[in-house]
Amino acid sequence: MSLPAHPEFAITFLLACFAKATILLTGAWAVSIALRRRSSALRHHVWAAAILASTALPFFVLLLPAWHSTALGNAAALWNPAHPGALRTSIPTVPATTVQVAASSSVAGKLALFAFLVWALGFVLMALRLFAGLGRLAWVSMRAHPLFEDDWMSHVLQLSKLFVVARSVRLLQSGSSATMPLTWGIFRPAIVLPMGAARWSQERRRIVLSHELAHIARHDWTLQICAELARALYWFHPLLWLAAARLRQESERACDDAVLLSGVAPSHYASQLLDLARTLKNSGRAWSTALAIARPSNLERRFAAMLNPSINRRHLSTRTKILVPLFAVILLLPLAALRLTAQNLAGKTSGSIHDPSGTGVANATIIMTNHEANTIDMTVSDRDGNFSFKPLPAGNYELQVLKPGFKAYRMAVVSLDAGRDFSGLFNLEVGEITEHVVVVPAGLAKTPVVEAAEGKPSRIRLGGNVEAAKVLSRVQPVYPESAKAAGIQGTVVLHAVIGKDGKPLSLHVTNGQVDPDLARSAVEAVSQWRYEPTLLNGESIEVDTTIDIVYSLQP
Repeated sequence: MSLPAHPEFAITFLLACFAKATILLTGAWAVSIALRRRSSALRHHVWAAAILASTALPFFVLLLPAWHSTALGNAAALWNPAHPGALRTSIPTVPATTVQVAASSSVAGKLALFAFLVWALGFVLMALRLFAGLGRLAWVSMRAHPLFEDDWMSHVLQLSKLFVVARSVRLLQSGSSATMPLTWGIFRPAIVLPMGAARWSQERRRIVLSHELAHIARHDWTLQICAELARALYWFHPLLWLAAARLRQESERACDDAVLLSGVAPSHYASQLLDLARTLKNSGRAWSTALAIARPSNLERRFAAMLNPSINRRHLSTRTKILVPLFAVILLLPLAALRLTAQNLAGKTSGSIHDPSGTGVANATIIMTNHEANTIDMTVSDRDGNFSFKPLPAGNYELQVLKPGFKAYRMAVVSLDAGRDFSGLFNLEVGEITEHVVVVPAGLAKTPVVEAAEGKPSRIRLGGNVEAAKVLSRVQPVYPESAKAAGIQGTVVLHAVIGKDGKPLSLHVTNGQVDPDLARSAVEAVSQWRYEPTLLNGESIEVDTTIDIVYSLQP
């Protein structure tokens, strides 16, 4: 499923992801504060889980089936009582009805488009920043020379076993003698060293390789790239910037702890880091994606931590490595599936109403009914037959078009998808004429009773398009003596087509169980009726008619 390219939906989608990511990141922040006396490795694991969940959130929102929360919907209604769907506790609820006569203003759409373009611009700039950092790392690595000295390789093999690094690690020597040692890469990680590294002491070699291999063992560079991707996606979210910074800080401190646990004395380690920071150029500038061993920005805090003997430096247990991501997934899935009304809106719902001649039908009533949500939305067509609804919640609707003089149009299922437009052309048929005639035996009533069907005046002008027919002359049916003597009553239902000349055509009985004498009497009388023709846009047309002839022995 792909993200629909509809500005209103895109902005609503982004805001919904913003709100849900806020819950994830706020939770991670609260947990990291609660774990301030625990190891940096654990806090890093918490921040990594929250950032990965925030990055995966938009994809899960699009893939997971929607879950609508009644409790949150009611809370939203209480927060905004003016909303049409506001909660009422003392008044029985009725289906919401919205009448919209004209198309809504496009100001909201323009604002949504502008907001989407601003987000897209920020996303592109952040993505370019990330790719620039990756390009710089690739450029430095291509210009570097592989380092295969036995002394260095023996250190790498020994420390790889200590830190449980199964991947092949490349040692690269940069062409610059001032390059800060750094690590990058996923499948074939590389450790880039300065040109003068060959003259380092055994202690410095061990410290630098231990720190960088700890990064590789913990997959820190992969997690940092995920953080950069999340920061590009949520560049407007301050908590994401905080989370990415805290992730990098905790990863450096966790690697420091790993080096100290390997047997390096804290004072020697701090001395070596200080010397590296003083003599080498910092490659970890603001747009760099590498993990440098001695970033000056947080070096002081690292010194304070590594020289503090009371700090917890424990590695993560297998149980903790599983439980933290599992808890993040448990929180992520319902958040991603949750849909609020504003997030689940379809795009523009519009169309045109035409009569049989192809002319637009003005003032037709269009009804969209969502039986699952028990809502009804209505609008009317303009003088050209066009109509448009405000954005409706996604779902399955029943569409009806009503216009006096025309048959009711009904489409049982109209599927509105979130963020997608729906448009249709609907052709109406001229409605039938219905007559209701009651026939009683002579002497039981002074005059026969003739009733026009409800809502069918004899002649009116309807919407400037249809002029309903009226009966010019009517021959009253006669109650057959044989039926009267036998006490037979019943209703004869006749169907006919009123021709352009006003004469009934194709007259036939639709209910076959009626008494033949009653049917014959009804047909003989109605065949002599004359109508003034039905006019559509000033021209005579044929129209169906249904006539009920009721034969009753009761006055």
